[in-house]
Amino acid sequence: MAKIDPIINQQLDALLFEETNLVANLSNASALLKSTIENINWAGFYLFDSAQNELILGPFQGNVACMHIKNGSGVCGTALQEQKIIRVANVHEFPGHIACDSASNSEIVLPLFGKNGSPIGVLDIDSPSLDRFSTEDQTILTGFRDVLLQHIDTVA
Repeated sequence: MAKIDPIINQQLDALLFEETNLVANLSNASALLKSTIENINWAGFYLFDSAQNELILGPFQGNVACMHIKNGSGVCGTALQEQKIIRVANVHEFPGHIACDSASNSEIVLPLFGKNGSPIGVLDIDSPSLDRFSTEDQTILTGFRDVLLQHIDTVA
């Protein structure tokens, strides 16, 4: 299985240097993921809407996607609600999985929280392969998320 190159985190930091626009930063982050990581079919963000208590589709690369995910639903909503990274080897075995793309078989979701602890959303990456994401991939993607948060979280 292809591994994720840790250089992606340095690439992201350079790409987002001095850019403050959230949509621009998330768009380039998702494009970097999709163009750099082998064997994925979707990489993007869902942003938390506190008024509706749900995730709303944000910038992404891949096929069309679900636009609304209730907090606590599916892999994305569960990761946000439980405030933890969820790596799923086979999404068809995940209770309550929301099949936005029938080609996806494995998934990793990293919740995004601001410095003040408020939810921003989630980073979601899907693969057509089963068990695509390793613990090493998770570590690298956690670093990616942390670099991203340094650029997008302006809340003190």
